[in-house]
Amino acid sequence: MNIKEIIKQPEGRRIEFKEKIPKVADLAKTIVAFANDAGGELFIGVQDEPRKIVGLPEDDLIVTEEKLNNLIFDHCYPIIIPEISVINIDNKYLLRVKIYKGNNMPYYLKSKGKLKGTYIRVGSSNRLASDEIIAELERQRRNISFDAEINFDISLSELDIRSFTNFYEEKTGEKLSENTLKKLHLVQQYNNELKPTNALVLFSDHELRKFQFHYAKIECARFKGTSSEIFIDQKTIDTNIALQADQAYEFILRHINKGATVKGVYTESRWEYPVAAVREAVRNAIVHRDYSLSGKDIKIAIYDDMIEITSPGLLLPSIDFSEMETRQSDIRNKVIAPVFKQMGIIDQWGNGLQLIADELKTYPEIEFRWFEKGLQFQVQFIKKDYVENKKPANDYEAIENEFGKIAVELLKLIEKNSRISAAKMAEVIKISEPSINRYLKKLTDNKIIAREGSKKSGNWVIL
Repeated sequence: MNIKEIIKQPEGRRIEFKEKIPKVADLAKTIVAFANDAGGELFIGVQDEPRKIVGLPEDDLIVTEEKLNNLIFDHCYPIIIPEISVINIDNKYLLRVKIYKGNNMPYYLKSKGKLKGTYIRVGSSNRLASDEIIAELERQRRNISFDAEINFDISLSELDIRSFTNFYEEKTGEKLSENTLKKLHLVQQYNNELKPTNALVLFSDHELRKFQFHYAKIECARFKGTSSEIFIDQKTIDTNIALQADQAYEFILRHINKGATVKGVYTESRWEYPVAAVREAVRNAIVHRDYSLSGKDIKIAIYDDMIEITSPGLLLPSIDFSEMETRQSDIRNKVIAPVFKQMGIIDQWGNGLQLIADELKTYPEIEFRWFEKGLQFQVQFIKKDYVENKKPANDYEAIENEFGKIAVELLKLIEKNSRISAAKMAEVIKISEPSINRYLKKLTDNKIIAREGSKKSGNWVIL
Protein backbone atom coordinates (compact mmCIF):
# COMPACT_ATOMS: atom_id res chain seq x y z
CA MET A 1 0.00 0.00 0.00
CA ASN A 2 1.52 3.36 -0.99
CA ILE A 3 1.77 6.28 1.39
CA LYS A 4 -1.14 8.21 -0.17
CA GLU A 5 -3.45 5.25 0.38
CA ILE A 6 -2.24 4.88 3.97
CA ILE A 7 -2.99 8.53 4.69
CA LYS A 8 -6.56 8.08 3.43
CA GLN A 9 -7.20 5.44 6.08
CA PRO A 10 -9.03 6.30 9.30
CA GLU A 11 -7.06 6.43 12.52
CA GLY A 12 -7.08 3.08 14.27
CA ARG A 13 -5.20 0.52 16.26
CA ARG A 14 -1.99 0.83 14.21
CA ILE A 15 -2.12 4.32 12.75
CA GLU A 16 -2.37 7.90 14.01
CA PHE A 17 -2.01 11.33 12.39
CA LYS A 18 -0.79 14.60 13.90
CA GLU A 19 -0.47 18.01 12.29
CA LYS A 20 2.58 18.80 14.45
CA ILE A 21 4.51 17.19 17.27
CA PRO A 22 1.92 16.47 19.99
CA LYS A 23 2.32 17.32 23.66
CA VAL A 24 4.94 15.21 25.39
CA ALA A 25 2.41 13.20 27.41
CA ASP A 26 0.21 12.49 24.38
CA LEU A 27 3.19 11.45 22.26
CA ALA A 28 4.55 9.14 24.97
CA LYS A 29 1.13 7.51 25.50
CA THR A 30 0.84 6.74 21.79
CA ILE A 31 4.38 5.34 21.61
CA VAL A 32 4.02 2.99 24.61
CA ALA A 33 0.53 1.95 23.48
CA PHE A 34 1.88 0.96 20.05
CA ALA A 35 4.80 -0.92 21.65
CA ASN A 36 2.46 -2.78 24.03
CA ASP A 37 0.18 -3.85 21.20
CA ALA A 38 0.66 -4.59 17.51
CA GLY A 39 3.07 -1.74 16.81
CA GLY A 40 1.99 1.22 14.73
CA GLU A 41 2.83 4.31 12.73
CA LEU A 42 2.51 7.95 13.72
CA PHE A 43 2.46 10.44 10.82
CA ILE A 44 3.38 14.02 11.69
CA GLY A 45 2.44 16.71 9.20
CA VAL A 46 -1.05 15.40 8.46
CA GLN A 47 -4.17 17.22 9.58
CA ASP A 48 -6.71 14.67 10.81
CA GLU A 49 -10.11 16.38 10.46
CA PRO A 50 -10.55 16.98 7.62
CA ARG A 51 -7.69 14.73 6.47
CA LYS A 52 -5.16 16.92 4.72
CA ILE A 53 -1.39 16.88 4.17
CA VAL A 54 -0.03 20.11 5.61
CA GLY A 55 3.63 19.09 5.88
CA LEU A 56 6.48 20.29 8.08
CA PRO A 57 9.06 22.98 7.27
CA GLU A 58 11.97 21.36 5.43
CA ASP A 59 14.55 23.30 7.49
CA ASP A 60 13.11 21.91 10.73
CA LEU A 61 13.11 18.21 9.79
CA ILE A 62 16.46 17.22 11.28
CA VAL A 63 15.84 19.13 14.51
CA THR A 64 12.31 17.71 14.79
CA GLU A 65 13.53 14.15 14.22
CA GLU A 66 16.16 14.56 16.93
CA LYS A 67 13.57 16.05 19.28
CA LEU A 68 11.26 13.05 18.72
CA ASN A 69 14.06 10.58 19.47
CA ASN A 70 14.93 12.41 22.67
CA LEU A 71 11.31 12.65 23.83
CA ILE A 72 10.75 8.94 23.31
CA PHE A 73 14.02 8.04 25.07
CA ASP A 74 13.38 10.41 28.01
CA HIS A 75 9.73 9.58 28.66
CA CYS A 76 9.17 5.90 27.73
CA TYR A 77 10.43 2.82 29.55
CA PRO A 78 11.78 0.21 28.86
CA ILE A 79 13.75 1.69 25.97
CA ILE A 80 11.80 1.99 22.72
CA ILE A 81 13.78 2.58 19.54
CA PRO A 82 11.61 4.27 16.90
CA GLU A 83 12.21 4.13 13.17
CA ILE A 84 11.81 7.72 11.98
CA SER A 85 11.81 8.59 8.29
CA VAL A 86 11.09 11.64 6.13
CA ILE A 87 8.45 11.34 3.40
CA ASN A 88 8.04 13.81 0.56
CA ILE A 89 4.54 13.98 -0.92
CA ASP A 90 4.01 16.63 -3.58
CA ASN A 91 6.81 18.72 -2.08
CA LYS A 92 5.34 18.52 1.40
CA TYR A 93 7.40 16.81 4.09
CA LEU A 94 6.06 14.35 6.66
CA LEU A 95 7.75 12.45 9.46
CA ARG A 96 6.77 8.82 9.88
CA VAL A 97 7.47 7.40 13.34
CA LYS A 98 7.26 3.62 13.13
CA ILE A 99 7.04 1.65 16.38
CA TYR A 100 7.38 -2.13 16.41
CA LYS A 101 5.64 -4.47 18.83
CA GLY A 102 7.94 -4.70 21.83
CA ASN A 103 9.29 -7.84 23.45
CA ASN A 104 9.93 -6.33 26.87
CA MET A 105 6.38 -5.45 27.89
CA PRO A 106 4.81 -3.66 29.61
CA TYR A 107 6.04 -0.30 28.31
CA TYR A 108 5.02 2.75 30.30
CA LEU A 109 5.60 6.45 31.01
CA LYS A 110 8.68 6.90 33.18
CA SER A 111 7.06 9.71 35.12
CA LYS A 112 3.99 7.64 36.05
CA GLY A 113 5.50 4.22 36.64
CA LYS A 114 4.18 0.86 35.51
CA LEU A 115 0.87 0.83 37.39
CA LYS A 116 -0.19 4.36 36.42
CA GLY A 117 1.66 4.83 33.15
CA THR A 118 1.01 1.70 31.05
CA TYR A 119 -1.17 2.38 28.02
CA ILE A 120 -2.67 0.12 25.39
CA ARG A 121 -4.19 0.86 22.01
CA VAL A 122 -7.96 0.44 21.81
CA GLY A 123 -9.28 1.47 18.42
CA SER A 124 -7.86 4.91 17.68
CA SER A 125 -7.35 5.89 21.32
CA ASN A 126 -4.81 5.21 24.04
CA ARG A 127 -6.30 3.66 27.17
CA LEU A 128 -4.73 3.32 30.61
CA ALA A 129 -4.12 -0.39 31.19
CA SER A 130 -5.88 -2.14 34.06
CA ASP A 131 -4.06 -4.47 36.45
CA GLU A 132 -5.42 -7.41 34.39
CA ILE A 133 -3.98 -5.99 31.18
CA ILE A 134 -0.60 -5.28 32.80
CA ALA A 135 -0.49 -8.87 34.06
CA GLU A 136 -1.29 -10.11 30.55
CA LEU A 137 1.49 -7.97 29.04
CA GLU A 138 3.93 -9.45 31.54
CA ARG A 139 2.80 -12.95 30.57
CA GLN A 140 3.42 -12.09 26.92
CA ARG A 141 6.94 -11.00 27.80
CA ARG A 142 7.53 -14.39 29.47
CA ASN A 143 5.83 -16.16 26.54
CA ILE A 144 3.24 -17.89 28.70
CA SER A 145 -0.54 -17.67 28.57
CA PHE A 146 -3.14 -17.13 31.28
CA ASP A 147 -4.65 -20.57 30.74
CA ALA A 148 -1.23 -22.22 31.29
CA GLU A 149 -0.74 -20.69 34.74
CA ILE A 150 -1.08 -22.92 37.80
CA ASN A 151 -4.28 -22.50 39.77
CA PHE A 152 -3.20 -22.69 43.41
CA ASP A 153 -6.73 -22.63 44.86
CA ILE A 154 -7.42 -26.33 44.36
CA SER A 155 -5.60 -29.64 44.13
CA LEU A 156 -5.94 -31.98 41.18
CA SER A 157 -7.61 -34.63 43.34
CA GLU A 158 -10.35 -32.18 44.38
CA LEU A 159 -11.18 -31.05 40.85
CA ASP A 160 -14.28 -32.59 39.26
CA ILE A 161 -13.35 -33.30 35.62
CA ARG A 162 -15.62 -36.31 35.00
CA SER A 163 -17.72 -34.58 32.36
CA PHE A 164 -14.63 -33.33 30.53
CA THR A 165 -12.96 -36.75 30.84
CA ASN A 166 -15.96 -38.47 29.22
CA PHE A 167 -16.17 -35.85 26.47
CA TYR A 168 -12.43 -36.04 25.76
CA GLU A 169 -12.46 -39.85 25.58
CA GLU A 170 -15.56 -39.79 23.34
CA LYS A 171 -13.93 -37.34 20.93
CA THR A 172 -10.41 -38.78 20.88
CA GLY A 173 -10.77 -42.44 21.84
CA GLU A 174 -7.93 -41.84 24.32
CA LYS A 175 -8.02 -42.15 28.11
CA LEU A 176 -7.51 -38.86 29.92
CA SER A 177 -4.83 -40.27 32.20
CA GLU A 178 -2.41 -38.40 34.41
CA ASN A 179 0.23 -38.71 31.69
CA THR A 180 -2.20 -37.27 29.12
CA LEU A 181 -2.98 -34.36 31.44
CA LYS A 182 0.76 -33.69 31.70
CA LYS A 183 1.28 -33.99 27.95
CA LEU A 184 -1.51 -31.51 27.30
CA HIS A 185 -0.10 -29.14 29.98
CA LEU A 186 -3.41 -29.26 31.82
CA VAL A 187 -1.44 -29.95 35.01
CA GLN A 188 1.97 -28.83 36.22
CA GLN A 189 4.33 -30.09 38.88
CA TYR A 190 4.69 -27.81 41.89
CA ASN A 191 6.50 -28.79 45.11
CA ASN A 192 6.20 -32.50 44.31
CA GLU A 193 2.46 -32.13 43.70
CA LEU A 194 0.46 -32.02 40.47
CA LYS A 195 -1.55 -28.81 40.31
CA PRO A 196 -4.24 -27.95 37.73
CA THR A 197 -3.75 -25.06 35.37
CA ASN A 198 -6.42 -22.42 34.76
CA ALA A 199 -7.25 -24.32 31.57
CA LEU A 200 -8.17 -27.49 33.46
CA VAL A 201 -10.33 -25.50 35.88
CA LEU A 202 -12.17 -24.04 32.86
CA PHE A 203 -12.69 -27.58 31.55
CA SER A 204 -13.97 -28.76 34.95
CA ASP A 205 -17.40 -28.85 36.57
CA HIS A 206 -16.11 -27.80 39.97
CA GLU A 207 -17.66 -24.94 41.94
CA LEU A 208 -14.29 -23.16 41.69
CA ARG A 209 -14.84 -22.66 37.94
CA LYS A 210 -18.23 -21.14 38.60
CA PHE A 211 -16.72 -18.87 41.25
CA GLN A 212 -13.42 -17.81 39.65
CA PHE A 213 -14.59 -17.88 36.03
CA HIS A 214 -18.30 -17.12 36.39
CA TYR A 215 -17.94 -14.89 33.32
CA ALA A 216 -16.61 -17.77 31.15
CA LYS A 217 -20.03 -18.30 29.63
CA ILE A 218 -22.00 -17.55 26.49
CA GLU A 219 -25.11 -15.37 26.55
CA CYS A 220 -27.32 -16.25 23.57
CA ALA A 221 -30.33 -14.24 22.48
CA ARG A 222 -32.82 -14.22 19.62
CA PHE A 223 -34.33 -10.78 19.22
CA LYS A 224 -37.48 -9.69 17.48
CA GLY A 225 -36.69 -7.48 14.48
CA THR A 226 -33.37 -5.73 14.02
CA SER A 227 -32.88 -4.23 17.49
CA SER A 228 -32.27 -5.68 20.94
CA GLU A 229 -35.45 -4.28 22.48
CA ILE A 230 -37.56 -7.47 22.54
CA PHE A 231 -36.33 -11.00 23.33
CA ILE A 232 -37.91 -13.95 21.59
CA ASP A 233 -35.62 -16.45 23.27
CA GLN A 234 -32.48 -16.40 25.37
CA LYS A 235 -30.11 -18.90 26.89
CA THR A 236 -27.09 -18.77 29.19
CA ILE A 237 -24.49 -21.45 28.43
CA ASP A 238 -22.34 -21.79 31.53
CA THR A 239 -21.13 -25.37 31.23
CA ASN A 240 -17.43 -26.20 31.09
CA ILE A 241 -15.87 -24.73 27.96
CA ALA A 242 -15.51 -28.08 26.16
CA LEU A 243 -19.30 -28.32 25.82
CA GLN A 244 -20.10 -24.69 25.03
CA ALA A 245 -19.53 -24.69 21.27
CA ASP A 246 -22.06 -27.43 20.48
CA GLN A 247 -24.73 -25.88 22.72
CA ALA A 248 -24.26 -22.42 21.21
CA TYR A 249 -24.40 -23.83 17.69
CA GLU A 250 -27.63 -25.68 18.50
CA PHE A 251 -29.16 -22.42 19.75
CA ILE A 252 -28.26 -20.68 16.48
CA LEU A 253 -29.67 -23.47 14.30
CA ARG A 254 -32.90 -23.38 16.29
CA HIS A 255 -33.39 -19.73 15.36
CA ILE A 256 -32.45 -19.56 11.69
CA ASN A 257 -34.32 -20.92 8.70
CA LYS A 258 -33.52 -23.80 6.40
CA GLY A 259 -35.14 -23.79 2.98
CA ALA A 260 -35.27 -26.22 0.08
CA THR A 261 -34.69 -25.69 -3.63
CA VAL A 262 -35.26 -28.12 -6.49
CA LYS A 263 -32.39 -28.67 -8.90
CA GLY A 264 -33.29 -31.10 -11.64
CA VAL A 265 -34.69 -34.20 -9.99
CA TYR A 266 -33.03 -33.41 -6.65
CA THR A 267 -34.18 -31.29 -3.73
CA GLU A 268 -31.38 -29.45 -1.97
CA SER A 269 -31.66 -27.91 1.48
CA ARG A 270 -29.84 -24.70 2.36
CA TRP A 271 -29.57 -22.68 5.54
CA GLU A 272 -30.13 -18.93 5.30
CA TYR A 273 -26.62 -18.36 6.72
CA PRO A 274 -23.31 -20.13 5.98
CA VAL A 275 -23.56 -22.32 9.05
CA ALA A 276 -20.07 -23.85 8.74
CA ALA A 277 -18.60 -20.34 8.88
CA VAL A 278 -20.89 -19.37 11.77
CA ARG A 279 -19.88 -22.50 13.70
CA GLU A 280 -16.20 -21.72 13.11
CA ALA A 281 -16.73 -18.18 14.40
CA VAL A 282 -18.37 -19.56 17.55
CA ARG A 283 -15.51 -22.00 18.12
CA ASN A 284 -12.94 -19.25 17.60
CA ALA A 285 -14.76 -17.07 20.13
CA ILE A 286 -14.43 -19.81 22.77
CA VAL A 287 -10.90 -20.95 21.94
CA HIS A 288 -9.31 -17.52 21.47
CA ARG A 289 -11.21 -15.34 23.94
CA ASP A 290 -9.22 -13.63 26.69
CA TYR A 291 -10.09 -15.53 29.87
CA SER A 292 -8.00 -13.15 31.97
CA LEU A 293 -10.57 -10.36 31.43
CA SER A 294 -12.97 -10.84 34.31
CA GLY A 295 -16.59 -9.84 33.98
CA LYS A 296 -16.78 -10.24 30.20
CA ASP A 297 -18.70 -13.06 28.53
CA ILE A 298 -19.21 -14.16 24.93
CA LYS A 299 -22.42 -12.87 23.37
CA ILE A 300 -24.33 -14.37 20.46
CA ALA A 301 -27.17 -12.20 19.16
CA ILE A 302 -29.51 -13.29 16.39
CA TYR A 303 -31.62 -10.61 14.71
CA ASP A 304 -33.92 -10.80 11.70
CA ASP A 305 -31.12 -9.42 9.52
CA MET A 306 -27.91 -10.82 11.02
CA ILE A 307 -25.99 -13.03 13.45
CA GLU A 308 -23.52 -11.21 15.71
CA ILE A 309 -20.82 -12.90 17.81
CA THR A 310 -18.82 -10.89 20.35
CA SER A 311 -15.80 -12.28 22.20
CA PRO A 312 -13.74 -10.70 25.03
CA GLY A 313 -10.22 -9.67 24.04
CA LEU A 314 -8.73 -7.73 21.17
CA LEU A 315 -7.76 -9.45 17.95
CA LEU A 316 -4.26 -10.88 18.26
CA PRO A 317 -1.69 -8.49 16.73
CA SER A 318 -0.55 -10.95 14.06
CA ILE A 319 -4.07 -11.71 12.78
CA ASP A 320 -5.68 -9.61 10.05
CA PHE A 321 -9.27 -10.51 9.19
CA SER A 322 -9.02 -8.47 6.00
CA GLU A 323 -6.59 -11.15 4.74
CA MET A 324 -8.70 -14.18 5.60
CA GLU A 325 -7.34 -16.44 2.87
CA THR A 326 -3.68 -16.24 3.91
CA ARG A 327 -3.91 -19.10 6.46
CA GLN A 328 -2.95 -16.96 9.45
CA SER A 329 -2.38 -18.64 12.77
CA ASP A 330 -1.77 -17.34 16.27
CA ILE A 331 -2.81 -18.65 19.67
CA ARG A 332 -3.79 -16.69 22.75
CA ASN A 333 -4.63 -19.73 24.89
CA LYS A 334 -1.65 -22.03 24.49
CA VAL A 335 -3.21 -24.92 26.46
CA ILE A 336 -6.90 -24.65 25.56
CA ALA A 337 -6.35 -24.39 21.79
CA PRO A 338 -4.28 -27.61 21.44
CA VAL A 339 -6.82 -29.49 23.58
CA PHE A 340 -9.65 -28.33 21.30
CA LYS A 341 -7.57 -29.38 18.31
CA GLN A 342 -6.92 -32.80 19.88
CA MET A 343 -10.68 -33.24 20.33
CA GLY A 344 -11.32 -32.26 16.71
CA ILE A 345 -13.32 -29.15 17.63
CA ILE A 346 -10.93 -26.92 15.72
CA ASP A 347 -9.03 -27.84 12.55
CA GLN A 348 -5.41 -27.38 11.54
CA TRP A 349 -3.77 -24.11 12.58
CA GLY A 350 -4.54 -21.36 10.12
CA ASN A 351 -7.50 -23.13 8.52
CA GLY A 352 -10.25 -21.35 10.47
CA LEU A 353 -10.24 -18.04 8.60
CA GLN A 354 -9.77 -19.87 5.32
CA LEU A 355 -12.85 -22.00 6.08
CA ILE A 356 -14.93 -18.89 6.81
CA ALA A 357 -13.71 -17.19 3.62
CA ASP A 358 -14.45 -20.28 1.49
CA GLU A 359 -17.91 -20.73 2.96
CA LEU A 360 -18.79 -17.07 2.41
CA LYS A 361 -18.03 -17.46 -1.31
CA THR A 362 -21.03 -19.80 -1.56
CA TYR A 363 -23.24 -17.18 0.14
CA PRO A 364 -22.91 -14.00 -1.94
CA GLU A 365 -26.07 -12.70 -0.26
CA ILE A 366 -24.30 -12.60 3.14
CA GLU A 367 -21.86 -9.84 4.09
CA PHE A 368 -19.16 -10.57 6.68
CA ARG A 369 -17.96 -7.74 8.91
CA TRP A 370 -15.57 -7.60 11.85
CA PHE A 371 -14.88 -4.95 14.48
CA GLU A 372 -12.79 -4.29 17.54
CA LYS A 373 -15.10 -2.69 20.11
CA GLY A 374 -13.34 -1.64 23.27
CA LEU A 375 -11.59 -4.75 24.57
CA GLN A 376 -13.82 -7.05 22.54
CA PHE A 377 -13.78 -8.55 19.06
CA GLN A 378 -17.00 -8.86 17.08
CA VAL A 379 -18.03 -10.52 13.83
CA GLN A 380 -21.31 -10.15 11.96
CA PHE A 381 -22.99 -12.23 9.26
CA ILE A 382 -25.41 -9.80 7.60
CA LYS A 383 -28.16 -10.36 5.02
CA LYS A 384 -27.33 -7.87 2.26
CA ASP A 385 -30.80 -7.71 0.78
CA TYR A 386 -32.79 -7.83 4.01
CA VAL A 387 -36.06 -5.95 3.85
CA GLU A 388 -38.09 -5.77 7.02
CA ASN A 389 -41.25 -7.72 6.35
CA LYS A 390 -43.89 -7.17 8.99
CA LYS A 391 -46.78 -9.43 8.21
CA PRO A 392 -50.03 -7.70 9.22
CA ALA A 393 -51.71 -9.45 12.12
CA ASN A 394 -54.95 -9.67 10.13
CA ASP A 395 -53.33 -11.27 7.05
CA TYR A 396 -55.23 -14.42 7.82
CA GLU A 397 -55.90 -15.66 4.29
CA ALA A 398 -52.28 -16.58 3.59
CA ILE A 399 -51.92 -18.19 7.02
CA GLU A 400 -55.11 -20.21 6.57
CA ASN A 401 -53.93 -21.43 3.16
CA GLU A 402 -50.66 -22.60 4.65
CA PHE A 403 -51.64 -23.81 8.13
CA GLY A 404 -55.43 -24.16 8.18
CA LYS A 405 -58.37 -22.44 9.90
CA ILE A 406 -57.38 -23.51 13.40
CA ALA A 407 -54.08 -21.64 13.08
CA VAL A 408 -56.01 -18.45 12.29
CA GLU A 409 -58.30 -18.99 15.29
CA LEU A 410 -55.24 -19.41 17.52
CA LEU A 411 -53.73 -16.16 16.23
CA LYS A 412 -56.98 -14.29 16.93
CA LEU A 413 -57.03 -15.65 20.49
CA ILE A 414 -53.41 -14.58 21.00
CA GLU A 415 -54.19 -11.10 19.65
CA LYS A 416 -56.88 -10.73 22.29
CA ASN A 417 -54.86 -12.26 25.15
CA SER A 418 -51.13 -12.84 24.72
CA ARG A 419 -51.01 -14.82 27.99
CA ILE A 420 -53.69 -17.32 27.01
CA SER A 421 -52.77 -20.91 27.87
CA ALA A 422 -52.91 -23.91 25.55
CA ALA A 423 -55.57 -25.42 27.79
CA LYS A 424 -57.74 -22.33 27.43
CA MET A 425 -57.23 -22.34 23.64
CA ALA A 426 -58.34 -25.99 23.53
CA GLU A 427 -61.43 -25.14 25.56
CA VAL A 428 -62.41 -22.23 23.28
CA ILE A 429 -61.67 -23.93 19.93
CA LYS A 430 -62.96 -27.28 21.19
CA ILE A 431 -60.07 -29.53 20.14
CA SER A 432 -57.61 -31.44 22.28
CA GLU A 433 -54.71 -29.68 24.02
CA PRO A 434 -52.08 -31.89 22.25
CA SER A 435 -53.56 -30.75 18.90
CA ILE A 436 -53.30 -27.13 20.04
CA ASN A 437 -49.65 -27.67 20.95
CA ARG A 438 -48.93 -29.14 17.52
CA TYR A 439 -50.38 -26.05 15.83
CA LEU A 440 -48.47 -23.75 18.17
CA LYS A 441 -45.25 -25.58 17.33
CA LYS A 442 -45.90 -25.18 13.59
CA LEU A 443 -46.54 -21.47 13.98
CA THR A 444 -43.44 -21.08 16.17
CA ASP A 445 -41.17 -23.08 13.85
CA ASN A 446 -42.30 -20.93 10.93
CA LYS A 447 -41.64 -17.68 12.81
CA ILE A 448 -45.33 -16.66 12.87
CA ILE A 449 -45.39 -16.49 16.66
CA ALA A 450 -42.81 -16.74 19.45
CA ARG A 451 -42.86 -17.41 23.15
CA GLU A 452 -41.41 -14.82 25.54
CA GLY A 453 -40.51 -15.78 29.08
CA SER A 454 -41.23 -19.05 30.87
CA LYS A 455 -43.85 -21.62 29.99
CA LYS A 456 -45.99 -20.67 32.99
CA SER A 457 -45.61 -16.90 33.25
CA GLY A 458 -44.58 -15.94 29.73
CA ASN A 459 -46.65 -14.66 26.82
CA TRP A 460 -47.07 -15.14 23.08
CA VAL A 461 -45.81 -12.63 20.51
CA ILE A 462 -47.04 -12.41 16.92
CA LEU A 463 -44.02 -11.75 14.72
